[in-house]
Amino acid sequence: MAIKSLQRRLSLLVLLPVALVLLFIGIFGFIYMRGTLFAEWQDASIVKLQRAAHQIDMKLGRITDWLYVFHHTSEGRGGPLIQDWIMEQLQDMKGVERAELKWEEGHDPEPAVMMRMGGRSSGERRMMRFQKAKPFEVTSPHFDAQTGEETVNLISLLKDESDKVVGTIEVTVRFEYLLEGVKEFGWWQTDQACLIDEAGKYLCHTKAIMKKGIVFGETDDPFERSLLEAIQEKPYGTVLGPGAPPDEVGGFYRLRHAPWTIVLFADGKTVLAPIIQFRNYYFAGGALAILIILLLIRSSVGKMVHSFTAISKTARKVATGNYGKPIPVRGRDEIAQLTQSFNTMVEGLKERDFIANTFGRYVDQGIAKELLNRPEAVRLGGQKREVAILMSDIRGFTPLSETLAPEEIIRFLNRYFSRLIQIIQEHQGIIVDFFGDAVLVFFDPFDAPVRPMIQKAVGCAFKMQGSMKEFNREMLSENLPSLEMGIGINAGVVVVGNIGSETRAKYGIVGSPVNLTQRIQSTAEEGEVVISDSVYKHVPDDVRVKRKFRIKLKGVKEESTLYGIGSR
Repeated sequence: MAIKSLQRRLSLLVLLPVALVLLFIGIFGFIYMRGTLFAEWQDASIVKLQRAAHQIDMKLGRITDWLYVFHHTSEGRGGPLIQDWIMEQLQDMKGVERAELKWEEGHDPEPAVMMRMGGRSSGERRMMRFQKAKPFEVTSPHFDAQTGEETVNLISLLKDESDKVVGTIEVTVRFEYLLEGVKEFGWWQTDQACLIDEAGKYLCHTKAIMKKGIVFGETDDPFERSLLEAIQEKPYGTVLGPGAPPDEVGGFYRLRHAPWTIVLFADGKTVLAPIIQFRNYYFAGGALAILIILLLIRSSVGKMVHSFTAISKTARKVATGNYGKPIPVRGRDEIAQLTQSFNTMVEGLKERDFIANTFGRYVDQGIAKELLNRPEAVRLGGQKREVAILMSDIRGFTPLSETLAPEEIIRFLNRYFSRLIQIIQEHQGIIVDFFGDAVLVFFDPFDAPVRPMIQKAVGCAFKMQGSMKEFNREMLSENLPSLEMGIGINAGVVVVGNIGSETRAKYGIVGSPVNLTQRIQSTAEEGEVVISDSVYKHVPDDVRVKRKFRIKLKGVKEESTLYGIGSR
C-alpha cells in the first residue's frame, strides 16, 4: 500500500503542476483571445456597416447631388432649359423609376410639366423663380402599384420669398436597387442584419417575418433595447449582450443621406467559433500531454516503484528470518545503489544472525540478545565479574567409547548433549565449550548480585542429574549402555568476554576459578553434584548435604572444603 501511495504521490506531484499550468494558460489564453476576437469583430463589423452604409449613401448621393444643382438654377439665364436637362438626367439614372417636377397651382407659368420615362416636354416657357429649397427627405419603402416593387421617394420642396411652397421635386427609386451592394456582403446572408428608420420600423431584414409590423426595440429583449438606446445616442458603434462571453453582439451605422440605420446582429458563439475550436483543441492536446506524462511515469517511475516493491517484500521476508536471494541490481542510478546497499545490509544481518544462532545454540535466546546488545560482547577483551561455574562429565566414558563405532559415539553424544543444552538454556546458563564428553557452563549475573545465578546453577545441576534416568531408559531400550555423570559447581571472580583474535574469538571466561571447577567436578561420584564452599554459603537452606569432605586439589596450596549435595 505504501508503494502504491508513493506512485500516486509521484504522479500527483508531476501531473498537478502540469495540469495547473495548462489550465491557467488555457483560461488566460481563452479570456485574452475572447477579448481580442470581440474587439476584432467590433472593428470588422463597423467597417462592414460603414461600407454597407456607404453603398446606400453613394447611390442616394448621386441623386441628391443633382437636386442640389437644381436648387441653384432659380436665377440666371437658361434656367428652365437647365432644369429640364437636370430632370432628364435624374430620370435616366440607374434605379430611378421616375423623376417629377411639380409646380403648385397659380405658380406654374404654363400647365405643369411632368418628366416621365420616355416623355419629353417641348416648347418655350418663362423662368419660374424660387428662393430656396427644403433639404430633401427620404420616405420609407412602400409598395408601388405601377411598378409592382418597393420604392423610396426622395422629396425636395421649392419655396418662394415668403417661405411658401411653390413646387416639388419627387424622385422615386427602387428600394431593391439601394440594397444591391449591401446584399453582396457575406454577413448579410450568414448573420442577422436589418435596416430601420428613425421610428425603429424595420425597412428590411434578413428574416422576412421581421418586416411585418414589428418595431425595433419594442420587444422584451433587453439586448435589443440597449442597442436602440445606443443607436439614438451615437452615429455608429457596437453593443455586447449579456453573458460572459455575451450571447449576442450587435453593431450599427447611421446613413448620411437617409434617416435610416443599418443594424447587424451576431451570435456570440459564432464570433467565438475559432477560439472555441482552439479551446477544444487545446484541452484535447492538454489531455494528450497528461496521458503521455502518465505513460512516461509508468515507464520510468514504474521501474523505481518496482524496485521499491521488491525491497519492501524482501524486507518483510527478512523480518521473519527468511533472507532469500539478493535483489537483482539493474542500472547505476540511485535506485540501483539503494538496492545494492539493501543487499549488503541483508548480508550483514544474515551474518549477524548466523553469529547469533551459533552463539545461541548453547545459550538461551534472551541471554544471547542481551549479550549482543552489550559492547563487551562484540569486542575482544572482557570484564571481571563474580559468576557461578558448572562442569559436568560422563563417568567411564572412555572405556565405553572403545566398544562403539565412531558414528554411534557421535550420535550417542549428540542425544546426550541435546538434553543438557535444553536444561542449561532453561536456567540461563552460557555454555563455554565442550570437552569430549564434558561441558563447561557459567551463569553470569551481569551487573546483578551473583547469588540468584548460583541458585540457578545448583538447580540446573539437579535437573541434569534427574534427566539422566530417562535418558538411560531410552538407551537401554536401544540396547545401549546406561551413563552416569558427575557435576562440579564453583563460584568466583573471572574475566568474562571475547577470548581469541580478530579473526576468531569465543565468548567465555578465564581465571583460576575455572580450573578449580574442573578439579571439583573430578571429585564427584556417579550421579553426584559437588559444590565448593563459595557456592554452599549462598545455598545452605536450598540443598541437602549428603557428604562433606576436605581435599587437597591440584593447583591449590590449602585443602578445600567440598559438599556432595542433593535437592531437598
